[in-house]
Parts: sequence; C-alpha cells; structure tokens
Amino acid sequence: MLTVGIVACVLLIAFEATAVNTAMPVAARALHGVGLYAFAFSGFFTASLLAMVVSGEWCDKRGPLAPLGAGIGVFGVGLVVAGTATSMWTFVGGRVIQGLGGGLVIVALYVVVGRRYPERLQPKVLAAFAASWVLPSVVGPLVSGTVTQHLGWRWVFLSIPVLIVGPLVLMLPQLRGLAPGDKAGQPLDRRRIRLAFALATGAGVLEYAGQRLSLWSLAYAAVGAALLVPSALRLLPRGTFRAGRGLPTVILLRGIAAGAFISAEAFVPLMLVTQHHYSPTLAGLSLAGGGIAWAVGSWLQGRPWAERHRVTLVRCGLGAAAVAIAGVTVAAQPDAPGALVAGSWVLGGLGMGMAIATISVLMFQLSAPRETGANSAALQVSDALGNILCTALAGMLFTALGTGTTSAFTAVFVAMTSIAAIGASLAGRAAR
Repeated sequence: MLTVGIVACVLLIAFEATAVNTAMPVAARALHGVGLYAFAFSGFFTASLLAMVVSGEWCDKRGPLAPLGAGIGVFGVGLVVAGTATSMWTFVGGRVIQGLGGGLVIVALYVVVGRRYPERLQPKVLAAFAASWVLPSVVGPLVSGTVTQHLGWRWVFLSIPVLIVGPLVLMLPQLRGLAPGDKAGQPLDRRRIRLAFALATGAGVLEYAGQRLSLWSLAYAAVGAALLVPSALRLLPRGTFRAGRGLPTVILLRGIAAGAFISAEAFVPLMLVTQHHYSPTLAGLSLAGGGIAWAVGSWLQGRPWAERHRVTLVRCGLGAAAVAIAGVTVAAQPDAPGALVAGSWVLGGLGMGMAIATISVLMFQLSAPRETGANSAALQVSDALGNILCTALAGMLFTALGTGTTSAFTAVFVAMTSIAAIGASLAGRAAR
C-alpha cells in the first residue's frame, strides 16, 4: 500500500507537469504575459529551493509524514490560485505556492525510499516513479489540450486538486510508524533555513534581472549573485561546484541534467505553437514519446546488470539529452519539420531516464543513513537550482533576441545543448 500510495503521488505530480506544459502558452497569451513566460516555470523552482531544505530538516528530525501531508495540501492551494488568476503576476504567484508544496513533497518521497526500502529495491522503486510518468505523458497532453481548447486553460489547473485526496488516503497512514533519522528530537537547523531563504531570494532576483534588459538589471544581478553563491556553497556538499569526486559530482550532475533538459522542454511547446502553428494539443503530444522513453530508460537502470555500469549510464544518458536538444534546435527553424521534435524527445527522454534515476541511486549509495534527508534535499536543491539558472539564462536569451523569434529559440536550445554536453564530460567524476 505504501508503494501504491507514493506512486499515485508521483502520478499526480506528473499529470500536473504535463498539463501545465501544454496549457502554459495559452495561459500566458490569455493573461497578456508572454514576456513573463519564463517566470511561470522559474517561480515554481525558486520556491522549491526553500521548501526542499526545510523538508530535509523536517524529515531528519520529525520523520517524512508531516512534510509530505503539508506539501500535498500546499500544492493544491497553488493550483487553485493559478487557475483563478486574472493577471500573469497572480498566475506566477500560484506557481510559487505550487513550488513550496512540491519542494516539501519530493524530498519527503526520496527520504521514504531511502529509509523504508532495502538497497536492492531502491532502483526498482525509482523506476516505478519514472513509469508513473508514462500515462500522463501520453494522455496528459491530449486531455489538457482538449480541455484548454474547449473549456479553457483554467480548468487544467482547477481539476487537478480533486485528485489529491487519493494519494493522501493511501500513503499517509502507512508512514505513521516510520521513525525520523538519528537527529530525531533536535530542533530544526535555523541556519540552514536562513541559507535556503537567501538562496531562493537570490535565485528569484537573478531571474528578474535576466528578464529586464537595462543598466538596473546589472545591479539586480549583482545582488542576486551575492545572495545565491554563498548560500549554495554552504547548502550543497563541499566540492560540488568544482566537481569533486563522488557525492559532490553526483549532486552537481543532477542540476546540470535537470536544468538543461527541463529548461529546453519548457520552450518546446511555445516554439511549436508560434513557429509551426501547432495546436496546444499537438504541441503537447510532440513531447509524449519522451515521457514513455524516460520510463524505459529508468527501467533499464533498474536491471541487475546496470549496477556495474552506473557511471556509463549517466554519461550516455546526458550525451543522449545533448543530442536531443540539438535536434530541437534544428526544428526551431521555420522551414524544418516540426515532427523532428517528437523523435528527438524520445532519445532525450531515454537518456534522462537512465541518468536521473542512476544519479539518485548513486546518492543513496554514497549517503550514510543519518544523512539521507540532507543529501536528498541537496540533490533536489541542485535540481531546482539547475532549473532556475538555466531558465534564467534561457529567459535572458529569449528576451534579448526578440521574444518568440527564430533566433531567440535557437539561442535557448544551443545553450542547453552545451550544458548537457558539459554534464556528459563530467560523468566520470561521479565514481568514488
């Protein structure tokens, strides 16, 4: 029942993510906020940074039950705020609330896997997480696109909260006996929470600076960097940003992988709608194969033979992601076939499925039991930070080169291709 509950929770998150990717271009245009398009994604990840650190502390010292329940509730509130928004900034606010809930939930789920399942089953549970994305990836864009076209984009957000009750009923009762870590009973580390707040604030200011091309944006960028850099250095394992061998590189690679691929994916539906005049439904369906391939890649890393080839799986996975984003770069040209996106995203999804799940397994293998919460939080913080920084870069390029132009989309995809390729070159340092 625990496995059914947590997989149902991931299924809900997956439906939300695929629905948002499909509905976002329509919502941004309806709210006259295409210029804030990147904020709708980065706001989610920025808020997640704070929530992830809080969740890691909460799980280590109180157990995962409370942060998991609270996170699902907050996530639902964010959906309602976004679905009822009358301006783009209110919509972005709803996405921020969703990010707070999502950050609490994802770290708590990883802690449950690390503490409740034996090491031999952890790759299989992570593969089940990835498999939970298959149905949403195939059905989600079709359902979301149909609802967006016939009922309106708001119902894409407002219909999801009713699904929250199911995972809560199935999962939370199974976690009542799950004890916290070795730090049980200790107060939450306020210093880490303050650092997380500074990190999230700095990331938000940097994102804002990237969207405002003026002399003032340089001042905003300096303030954002002054808040973000010292906080990140203290919250992530020592040596993360210089790719220290073992756990530091594992944490770094999670940010690189997620940042490059997810940031590119955020702009793909908009590119298909504006450059190739796809409907929202067809644009979303172009990414569906990537979700299926992601599950296949994650399943492959859960096979017994994969245990001897963890580093190779990460290297090949990130290399495949780089090639896939390069394919989308070609598809961004007006005279190129838009169908190229579907094939590229299958390859990219396969690579990401192998890489992301393998990185999580390596994190568990390199973590002592008392460090599971903190290292799970660090992994997710790196994920969110990679998304924020890459989305900020993408948003800056997108705005600077003319919102919605071919050159703007090309610049975004070329940058993300390069970042994924750098990750593939660093994969060898993930070995102990």
